[in-house]
Amino acid sequence: MFHNILNAFNGNSDADGNGHRATIKGTVVLMKKNVLDLNDLGASVVDRLHELVGDKVSLRLISSDNVDSGNGLKGKLGTPAYLEDWFTTITPLTADEVAFKVTFEWDKEIGTPGAFLIRNDHPSEFFLRTLTLENVPGHGVIHFVCNSWVYNADKYKTDRIFFANKTFLPSDTPQALLKYREEELNNLRGDGQGELKEWDRVYDYALYNDLCNPDKPQLVRPILGGSSQYPYPRRGRTGRSPKKSDRNFETRLSLPLSFNIYVPRDERFSHVKMSDALGYALKLIVQVLKPELESLFDKTPNEFDSFQDVLKLYEGGIELPEGIFKDIRDSIPAELIKEIFRTDGEKFLKFPTPQVIKEDKSAWRTDKEFAREMLAGVNPVIIRCLQEFPPASKLDPKVYGDQTSKITKGQIESNLDGLTVDEAISKRKLFILDHHDTLMPFLRRINSTSTKAYASRTVLFLQNDGTLKPLAIELSLPHPEGDQFGAIGEVYFPAKQGVESSIWELAKAYVLVVDSGFHQLISHWLHTHAAIEPFIIATNRQLSVLHPIHKLLHPHFRDTMNINALARQILINAGGALELTVFPAKYCMEFSSFMYKDWVFPEQALPADLVKRGMAVEDPSSPNGLRLLIEDYPYAVDGLEIWFAIKAWVRDYCSYYYKTDEVVRQDPELQAWWKELREEGHGDKKNEPWWPKMQTREELIESCTIIIWIASALHAAINFGQYPFGGYPLNRPSISRRFMPKKGSPEYDELLANPEKAFLKTITSQLQTVLGISLIEVLSRHTSDEVYLGQRDTPDWTSDADPLEDFEEFGRRLREIEGGIMRRNSDETLKNRAGPVKMPYTLLYPSSEGGLTGMGIPNSVSI
Repeated sequence: MFHNILNAFNGNSDADGNGHRATIKGTVVLMKKNVLDLNDLGASVVDRLHELVGDKVSLRLISSDNVDSGNGLKGKLGTPAYLEDWFTTITPLTADEVAFKVTFEWDKEIGTPGAFLIRNDHPSEFFLRTLTLENVPGHGVIHFVCNSWVYNADKYKTDRIFFANKTFLPSDTPQALLKYREEELNNLRGDGQGELKEWDRVYDYALYNDLCNPDKPQLVRPILGGSSQYPYPRRGRTGRSPKKSDRNFETRLSLPLSFNIYVPRDERFSHVKMSDALGYALKLIVQVLKPELESLFDKTPNEFDSFQDVLKLYEGGIELPEGIFKDIRDSIPAELIKEIFRTDGEKFLKFPTPQVIKEDKSAWRTDKEFAREMLAGVNPVIIRCLQEFPPASKLDPKVYGDQTSKITKGQIESNLDGLTVDEAISKRKLFILDHHDTLMPFLRRINSTSTKAYASRTVLFLQNDGTLKPLAIELSLPHPEGDQFGAIGEVYFPAKQGVESSIWELAKAYVLVVDSGFHQLISHWLHTHAAIEPFIIATNRQLSVLHPIHKLLHPHFRDTMNINALARQILINAGGALELTVFPAKYCMEFSSFMYKDWVFPEQALPADLVKRGMAVEDPSSPNGLRLLIEDYPYAVDGLEIWFAIKAWVRDYCSYYYKTDEVVRQDPELQAWWKELREEGHGDKKNEPWWPKMQTREELIESCTIIIWIASALHAAINFGQYPFGGYPLNRPSISRRFMPKKGSPEYDELLANPEKAFLKTITSQLQTVLGISLIEVLSRHTSDEVYLGQRDTPDWTSDADPLEDFEEFGRRLREIEGGIMRRNSDETLKNRAGPVKMPYTLLYPSSEGGLTGMGIPNSVSI
């Protein structure tokens, strides 16, 4: 306790007679482990015993003004100061953060503190939130934003360092801090060796070689990444040992360790996120619900008999034998089971009513709603303007034969409001949802499983009221005599009555099955989750926390590595939840690798994507230089406002630090970041000519805008509508189990006799439905600690006034956008905003409360 007494004594005087010595008062905010882990209350007791025999948390200020020639020209170090009253500061379990006082000795050799070292000699770790210095001579208040776990000092080679919230380019970094800056980056890169442990902070790359078990034939899958056959973005390295039977594959964690996958410690979910039952819910679904239901449905029919049976999921729950959870009550509290699955006696799995059927139980079946959701649903990023007729294929005719569409002009011209097909194309009134070329190369293998799917083309007409009308659906299969003979298929048309109406409903369902799988695997997983992870790794390896671009991008990486690691373990793995609930089955991830071949970074920009799909044209007279071909395209209208708000903020921010293009070119950290990102993170794309060269401010601004767009708004638009639209499985079926019935077959007779039952036998089974909607309900929720676009988790993230003011302006602009979205949603002339189901489009409404809201743009791919 001697140091505390001495510091308290010094605190009676601000400086000595010459003004060269003083004390600096500081406040450290942290969370002790016993607050965060109720199963580790013993850690607090041990820590307090240690406190009785000496000070266990020390801090040393680092000068940003003066170097120590005897310490490798690093900034001079102050004398250790200790957290005061660790033992007597009782940590209430109802409050997360605790503030501790600390008093530093200061003299002119320290000058302005630019960083500090912290050493934790307690047995257990704590979460260090901030350090605030109150009375720094000649400077006043200095903030250190830490937000990091600090483990016992034995876990580290050197004491942990944290920098003040001042932002520096490498060339502007004070000499006293430069070595510390470089050493910290080197620590984060690691040495590429060994298995990484919980306390490690290493960011490194690996292939997707951890998804399967090569020892079991039914669980063999290809390694993704590192080859031209199976290209893929890189994921975070765990360093787990290779399989003994095949050292190309990494061993997988077994139960009950499946949630303890290594990610850098500061990338793990917060205790708040875990207390919101996210982790437990996923664990319950995958490790408990899935096998229990499989066992149950092995013994009973696993079909819904009618649409009303499906509605029971939201109105009364499903009856199950008593005691279905008897084997798990010791490991998962009954209250949690009840909260997640709303159990009540022998009933369970009573789900919230999805928004798509809240106002009207049958409007989802209309052709108008079917078409509207291509513009304002959960996957509004596929539809494109049709610019040739018949729709053509880009598949190699030498391999796949003639894949040209069989839809003819004569079949659709009567529904074009008096226009010919050529006139409709010239007026840009024909559109297509095209899942033909993407599926055909996989379809023969996919259909060798229990799946029975089609490659599909859906042609639509833009009517004068701004809505789309489906004209025809083409469902195709590979030629039975070989791929080189092209496709065989049928064309189906809208019908209102009779068996033709039932067949049309099935045709739409086959389209939705393919669109649902494409959405989940490509639009969602590949284009947001997987694509963004290399940016996270490269940023932490090559851009110091002092770097302005690190400070800009860091909020947009929160929780992503953790949710991706969980996905590899329980969702996208061989035999995992996605293989059971979406149509490509065991070919899910191979299919996503095939689609990664078409991934182009600059085309992830919303304006570029809309122009590529023919949904917008460049128009200098229009706001922001773009004109939408469908004026009432909710995703694009709201999205463009968000996109340009992000870009304006990024432009203001980057322009503050990069005054010229030359500064961009001469920034060694920035150039190393961009090089590693291309050559390592997205290494299978390293030779593509479309990568920005990162030689100009404009390239930097555009690239950062794309990264933020992908992580925030694009993911929000794709993710948080999953349950509102897909929680009702008839609206978004994800598997088809038999082909379209042929006249004269028993299936056709069943379709005539009972269309609902035939429909339900065709699409997702009851087990798959329950498992699928259980997952998407969890994954569509906002946790209570979510941080949304335009927000930061601390107001002191930088000390630079202009960027802070620009960020405030960004927040004001987003609030204006929210008002505009609400006004558009109340405008009855905009028929695509709510549609027949009366479900306003809110997926790009920036803010939200926690829970299942169908709105809100988190900063990051956080779920």
